[in-house]
Amino acid sequence: MSAAPCEEAPRVAARDWNSDLYLKFEQERTRAARDLLARIPWCETRLVFDLGCGPGNSTELLTRSFPGAEVVGVDKSDNMLAVARARVPAVRFVKDDVAQWRPPAPADLIFANATLHFLPDHRKLIKSLLESLRPGGRIAVQMPNNTHELSHAAMRMVAADGPWADRLVPVAKSLTVIGQADEYYDLFAPLCHSVDIWQTIYIHPLDGPDGVVEWFEGSGLRPFLDLLSPEENWDFLSRYRERLAQAYPRQPDGKVLLRYPRLFFVLQK
Repeated sequence: MSAAPCEEAPRVAARDWNSDLYLKFEQERTRAARDLLARIPWCETRLVFDLGCGPGNSTELLTRSFPGAEVVGVDKSDNMLAVARARVPAVRFVKDDVAQWRPPAPADLIFANATLHFLPDHRKLIKSLLESLRPGGRIAVQMPNNTHELSHAAMRMVAADGPWADRLVPVAKSLTVIGQADEYYDLFAPLCHSVDIWQTIYIHPLDGPDGVVEWFEGSGLRPFLDLLSPEENWDFLSRYRERLAQAYPRQPDGKVLLRYPRLFFVLQK
């Protein structure tokens, strides 16, 4: 269930996403999108929306899988949208906040890969999006489910132990926690014709603690780093790197193995 914040997190203007950091691990990030796409049941598909499309890697997959459909990418990052437009020029991209966005016409497929876990109430949003599907339409969702992994425990410990604790502890408490599979099944099964739900734990060999830091600088660390000055960023990441070195032993080839659980579900109306 969602974690209720004990106090309101500071409100600041977040920095834009960095597509270069995100795409450094493009192959690994796109693998989950491919796995999600492979489980979508077939039906005639004319209108597809890619929510939180980022740099267009998932959008490109959708255009290949549904060549006759209109595919629309939605994201609020100017940086990501610029990269996506260059990558998939035939697609229309829309700048909008996914939390507030609703499709302008009944959709055949709404695809959300590693997006909805950033939102404060993704359960409510998904129920609303289900109503916007045409009969037989699908919603396909993938969300990282790594709150309890060592990588994220280390983030929270560094946030609480440093001179920035008064700013970062409220952020840690306000981050969305992904629920158990049965919770989502029970919530959506009464509203859908079918529910396909599963979890996969990916194991990513990375180049030591530095590789883990680089991975999360483009995703999970953003809510913390956005509140820090450049000097504090350097200090925070140094402390985080030290904790990672303790948490992830090196393999004989020098790599460390990052466990990365992801929760998937495909809902058909």
